[in-house]
Amino acid sequence: MAQVKRPAVYIMANKRNGTLYTGVTSNLGQRVWQHREGIADGFTKRYGCKLLVWYEMHETMEAAISREKQIKAGSRAKKLALIEALNPNWLDLFEQVAHG
Repeated sequence: MAQVKRPAVYIMANKRNGTLYTGVTSNLGQRVWQHREGIADGFTKRYGCKLLVWYEMHETMEAAISREKQIKAGSRAKKLALIEALNPNWLDLFEQVAHG
């Protein structure tokens, strides 16, 4: 997975309108792969959140962390609106990120 490291905020889901997980990373392709493979114990492994349904790239990690906090502080409806705006069919965007 040769991807340029760049800060990103992302949302994983277990299915359409299912359980959501919001995270931040400096290497989106690698991080999503880790979620998909169940490598890290925790929320995404417990709830089977393996679909990358939304992401947003940022210039700095500070900006990404700030955006992650904003999203996490928002309502579920706001998260669903973000996903629907970018990805109305709730496709798994992993391939797009892994080879992007």
